[in-house]
Amino acid sequence: MASRGARWLCVEALSRWEAGGSFAEEILHALQSEHRPEAQERALFTELFYGVLRNLARLDHCIAALRDSPVDPRTRQTLRTGLYQIFHLRIPDHAAVHATVEIAGRARGLANAVLRRAIRERERLLASIETAPLPLRTSHPAFLVERWSERFGPETAEHLCAWNNQPAPLTVRANRLKVTPGELARSTPEAQPHPFHPATLTVPHLPLPWILGGLCYVQDPSTLMACDLLAPIPGETVLDACAAPGGKTSYLAELMQNEGQIVACDAIARRLDTLSSNLARLGLRNARSVAHDWLGTTPAPFEPGSFDRILLDVPCSNTGVMRRRVDVRWRLRPDDFKRMQKRQVRIATAAARHLRPGGVLVYSTCSMEPEENEESARLIAAATPGLRLEETRACTPVADGVDAAFAARFVRQD
Repeated sequence: MASRGARWLCVEALSRWEAGGSFAEEILHALQSEHRPEAQERALFTELFYGVLRNLARLDHCIAALRDSPVDPRTRQTLRTGLYQIFHLRIPDHAAVHATVEIAGRARGLANAVLRRAIRERERLLASIETAPLPLRTSHPAFLVERWSERFGPETAEHLCAWNNQPAPLTVRANRLKVTPGELARSTPEAQPHPFHPATLTVPHLPLPWILGGLCYVQDPSTLMACDLLAPIPGETVLDACAAPGGKTSYLAELMQNEGQIVACDAIARRLDTLSSNLARLGLRNARSVAHDWLGTTPAPFEPGSFDRILLDVPCSNTGVMRRRVDVRWRLRPDDFKRMQKRQVRIATAAARHLRPGGVLVYSTCSMEPEENEESARLIAAATPGLRLEETRACTPVADGVDAAFAARFVRQD
């Protein structure tokens, strides 16, 4: 299929996203595979699509201020794309308007009028946003801002919203089976050690030799906390119960020095192909993958007490990684946290049956919500006889400068 320009791709991506059923990242990758844009257009497409999603409330506020009557869905996506360029990118106004109008189809006249009016009234529109309440000003759902303000205070809530609206830097974990973080840093002068974890580096780009040589894995430092709390040792048998795409599995294998055995599970079998590919690239040999749904009716293919340690990085609301998963904020509903909690406790109690006496289980999320973290940990302990909650850890953007994460360590006593 012929390549399409970045603006057309953005409008198409927004249309698919708003139709529902797919996450933004999946849509982005699908369209890139279908149309194979050139590198420059590919980068602009990514910036436009994610930028519009981060600023959706602000952009729709502008459309409402500039257009009295409703617009059809495709035209709305076109206007969002054009307004994002005008207000958030360094693209010259005339170029942004011309290129966007070109893809507007029968709405070219309307798009041209609205975008040119936006340029004329730029200062008024920006002022109306900057004096608006925090949810509109930072483009977050009101219920989420309200619960963060009540829990953390208004200042921290605003800090979290600002954090979510900044693209995440590229952070990698050195594969210490092959190379030290210091050796990686010396090979690329722009690389900087990340202060949160000694195995991680921040880099402006990913050097090709690092990828081909399996020298690193792209990973936020916060994701390593749960693995360090599990603390597996060489020779043990470990279950990574919700493993794909394999970031934590590969770090566990590294901690075990490629000795012992890791069983990596995921409910979706095709995701295990990505996991296996990642492990092979990194040179990890002590892991095997098994497709299993802990919420299903099929019994797990393991005997009770089979594992020395179990990592449960459960599905969650993802409120701690919203700067990376940019559409999460618009998918969440107030009852999602309790709904996720029920699933998390079910997964944990099902997997805990396979932990040996004296074994360690770590439950982890990338959520900031107490329902999924401290409350879930207490419910898991109460629902699982012999499982004692020993320690919890958490990191947050405000305190630690990394994505938010939570981990709880349990020990089986019986």
